[in-house]
Amino acid sequence: MPIDAQSIDAPLSRAAVFLVVTVASEPAALAKVCSALDGLDDLVKTVGFRDLSARLSCIVGIGRDLWDRLHIDKRPRDLRPFAPIEGAVHTAPSTPGDLLFHIRSERPDLCFEFERILLDSLGAGVTVVDEVPGFRYFDARDLLGFVDGTANPTGLDLPASALVGDEDADFAGGSYVVVQKYLHDLGAWARLPTPRQEEIIGRTKIDNIEIDDDDAPRKSHKSLATITDAGGNEYDILRDNMPFGRPGQKEFGTYFIGYSRYLWVIEKMLQRMYIGDPPGAYDRLLDFSTPHTGTTFFAPARPTLQALVETAQEKLEAVRSAGVEPR
Repeated sequence: MPIDAQSIDAPLSRAAVFLVVTVASEPAALAKVCSALDGLDDLVKTVGFRDLSARLSCIVGIGRDLWDRLHIDKRPRDLRPFAPIEGAVHTAPSTPGDLLFHIRSERPDLCFEFERILLDSLGAGVTVVDEVPGFRYFDARDLLGFVDGTANPTGLDLPASALVGDEDADFAGGSYVVVQKYLHDLGAWARLPTPRQEEIIGRTKIDNIEIDDDDAPRKSHKSLATITDAGGNEYDILRDNMPFGRPGQKEFGTYFIGYSRYLWVIEKMLQRMYIGDPPGAYDRLLDFSTPHTGTTFFAPARPTLQALVETAQEKLEAVRSAGVEPR
């Protein structure tokens, strides 16, 4: 069977497209977008039916600004725009984005076909601000040569880490999503000896074994990205990062996408990376990987998304037919 839209726990895929768009504020553009979102699940089935084994899926995330412009009465309690982070050496920028479409499949042609039809249905009222086709690289490695996503939660741990629960009952089953597009300086990275690379990442390069750096003077990327609360409880996120690149343009990167039950977990992870722990001891991976985007979304569960779209369509129809201001 095709995978339903908004299936955050869909299997990691061999191909993906990360599509971020902004939406015009005119009621006609908003109505067109709502119509496209209303048909998202049917579009997954229409395209995915051509090859069910390719496991086509799509998740849509909604940004805070668009959420407000759709005049939906309730919103996820922690949804807020991505806040730029300015460290002493490196900065994480905040960039525009009203909608994120995370399209996944075992076949890149299905991702392409889905995106093509989706953009047609969204209409001229949307502007593409970022479009990145990703691919699975060898044995799930990034372009730096290390296995990526090893710490992802699985089984019963996945919903507990990635899906909102009773703490925000109106949006249970949804997830906060943060995306960043990183470009790597592969030449500078390649000039580092492998032991130095492993010290920065916090894992061995060949066999992906964790390196214990608790007593090291400078924490690794692995340690800085590990989040615990005051009680020592560790909080995971679900990553579906993918490499991307255009060798002819000397463009080599990783598209970071993190799903989390709690937005503060990803925010704290990024603070530790850019500010450092202790402050100043930032993530040395940033000396070789530069972020070019940073945007936060909320991906509602499918029934919640359908209800939100219906509410937005009713209010937009009131504006169109009677000139009534939505509220």
